[in-house]
Amino acid sequence: MKAVVMAGGEGTRLRPMTASMPKPLLPVANRPIMEHVLRLLKRHGLTETVVTVQFLASLVKNYFGDGEELGMDLTYAHEEKPLGTAGSVKNAEEALRSDSFLVISGDALTDFDLTDLIRFHRERGALVTVCLTRVPNPLEFGITIVDDDGRVERFLEKPTWGQVFSDTVNTGIYVMEPEVFDYVDPDIPVDWSGDVFPKLMKEGKPVFGYVAEGYWEDVGTHESYVKAQADVLEGKVEVEIDGFEISPGVWIAEGAEVHADAKLRGPLYVGDYAKIEAGAEIREHTVIGSNVVVKADAFLHRAVVHDNVYIGPQTNLRGCVIGKNTDVMRAARIEDGAVIGDECLVGEESIVQGNVRVYPFKTIEAGAFVNTSVIWEARGQAQLFGARGVSGILNVEITPELAVRLASAYATTLKKGSTVTTARDHSRGARALKRAVISALQASAIDVRDLENVPLPVARQQTARGSAGGVMIRTTPGVPDSVDIMFFDERGADLSQAGQRKLDRVYARQEYRRAFPGEIGDLRFPASVFDAYTGSVMREVDTTGVAESGLKIVVDAANGSAGLVLPSLLGRLGVDALTINPGLNEARPTETAEARRAGLVRLGEIVSSARAAFGVRFDPVGERLSLVDERGRIVEDQRALLVMLDLIAAERRSGRVALPVTTTRIAEQVAAYHGTQVEWTTTSPDDLTRVAHKEGSVFGGDGQGGFIVPEFSSVFDATAAFARLIGLVARTQLSLSQIDARIPRAHVLKRDVITPWAIKGLVMRRVVEAAGDRSVDTTDGVRVVEPDGRWVLVLPDPAEAVTHLWAEGPDDATASELLDEWSVIVDSAER
Repeated sequence: MKAVVMAGGEGTRLRPMTASMPKPLLPVANRPIMEHVLRLLKRHGLTETVVTVQFLASLVKNYFGDGEELGMDLTYAHEEKPLGTAGSVKNAEEALRSDSFLVISGDALTDFDLTDLIRFHRERGALVTVCLTRVPNPLEFGITIVDDDGRVERFLEKPTWGQVFSDTVNTGIYVMEPEVFDYVDPDIPVDWSGDVFPKLMKEGKPVFGYVAEGYWEDVGTHESYVKAQADVLEGKVEVEIDGFEISPGVWIAEGAEVHADAKLRGPLYVGDYAKIEAGAEIREHTVIGSNVVVKADAFLHRAVVHDNVYIGPQTNLRGCVIGKNTDVMRAARIEDGAVIGDECLVGEESIVQGNVRVYPFKTIEAGAFVNTSVIWEARGQAQLFGARGVSGILNVEITPELAVRLASAYATTLKKGSTVTTARDHSRGARALKRAVISALQASAIDVRDLENVPLPVARQQTARGSAGGVMIRTTPGVPDSVDIMFFDERGADLSQAGQRKLDRVYARQEYRRAFPGEIGDLRFPASVFDAYTGSVMREVDTTGVAESGLKIVVDAANGSAGLVLPSLLGRLGVDALTINPGLNEARPTETAEARRAGLVRLGEIVSSARAAFGVRFDPVGERLSLVDERGRIVEDQRALLVMLDLIAAERRSGRVALPVTTTRIAEQVAAYHGTQVEWTTTSPDDLTRVAHKEGSVFGGDGQGGFIVPEFSSVFDATAAFARLIGLVARTQLSLSQIDARIPRAHVLKRDVITPWAIKGLVMRRVVEAAGDRSVDTTDGVRVVEPDGRWVLVLPDPAEAVTHLWAEGPDDATASELLDEWSVIVDSAER
């Protein structure tokens, strides 16, 4: 049997290490990752191997040659352009047509029993056998579920936490029959997991999964790269280490000189012909490459040092990576997580802080204090995007410098000459940050349409009118000291998960586009924005019957930007409206939950005393809407969603309603009663807006005051929802309390369980296993449905070490019992 080693990836997440070196050649314990892979193949008799190459292909070919030194027969299949995981193997089809073959990545460290994998494949008569393993964090891999016989039942590539239904992941190791090439189109990018496997499973082909025992690490990040070194030294993975183990865990390669007064505390590795002087201290998990010089009194702990590096006296290196041919001069200090590229100079007494990236051929001047990357910047955080854009404390986590870098990365994802719409709320912090964003966009050859202070829905609508995207800066709802930098797509919707990953990749690589002279973007300030917006609302939202109804409404603008739009809208509606809190208050750009509740109570008192039909309260950016009925009682957000759903469904009598899976299933009863259909979405706002944008959609909402009026836009818009509600109430001639009374009461409870990141995948696997034969829905997280209709939803939080649980039953007590039961299951994964 032949093997295929895929060695064409760029390894962009590992830059600057891979800026001038292909990822398969990165050394682990002073030997390229791919060499460890080839030696594993040889141990299992797979000596005839095809290597697929693309990025810096000549370096891979020059290093391994024809494989003679390893006792193997290597040939190469070169891709002129990236063809994907399946396309690259298809490119080598001619050499693989005669027999079964094994596919393995050239940049993953493993000691799996490939012989047993091949045996499993042949015994099952499989067309494809996917080698699987279990990992704590499955987000970057394809998660898989197999039945008792090993047949693959479900597969999803690179899920979000809301999609995780197992911790069993695809390792990228496959055994295949040549017939699989019939399912791979030539000369175009094709992936096994994303394109080929779903097709095979749909046709019922024998696709099996083999859960391997042993070690496997996808060396795709700086953290996993350093971890792989430590695991080799700890003996967690069975690989060959060159050299002599002079004491437990202390490996010294041929020709190395270690002074008797040097302090060595293993496990560690010293490469061939390295020199360690007296007084140097080498601590645990340090790997020193070939021809490295470590001078007196230097201190290295968990440091990975590539070949031909000079480490000066009194230097201090902790948890960092140093590229080949680099000089680190006297008393320099390099902190945990920093990466220094090839052929750099780090000057005397300089300090390079943690997570800083220094690209190849750079000089750090003597005495410099480097806390940002050279020359490009990186944020050094695990999760760039939160629930609504990039969030953090103003001038602590979110600074003007960060805003510039984010805007530069965003501009780099767009074409030169594109237009981006910018906007902000009424806070001073947002004003300052927006100016930084505009400068960065213009400097990256992007034209800017600045709306200044407008409600969030206006910013979205204006973005959708010919812009390639948009940026909105606002105070984080309920957190006065924090800000959100929100990025929109060309529809004015939040960037999709794919769009966020694209921006994140550019940001992490720190390769921002800059405009040439003459390409600097233009800056314009469009006029009559509010008139255009309210005009669109009046044209596209059905408000017939409002003028004749004689309705009296109380409107609370909450001292936010919604008050900028309301005068024009209320005048055009011709409704008798009492507006309160219309003025902007820069000192209060958001409100806490307590302040919001107090505002609703005051609104209820005014509605009751004024004998108004109902009251509405806008959030400070005009995105969300709260309701008070004619008696002055607060209509809670989940009930307000059902009230709006009932009104719209009763009028439309057909169509689709978009709701997140956390919504009560009473919504299905309400929709079905009026002839409409619910389409469940994830809790992600971009997924909800995507479904609401589909043809036939009549309504969408998130149960937190966010309403979508599809005939007007596909995003949350409190003003459009307000206009829609007035029209519905005017035409139905029912009060909100009457509508609320005809809807069954819902009993949905929520609970959060602290869950360490390392066991989140295990938690979701335990939940699926505990579900047994009960119905399971994996739209977002795992929703387990009991035969009597009760249900519980288990959803890992994407940004915090928390798992969210929702449960619904016929009463609160039953829902609480469900939460108790499944909280125990979630907690048990930690024990």
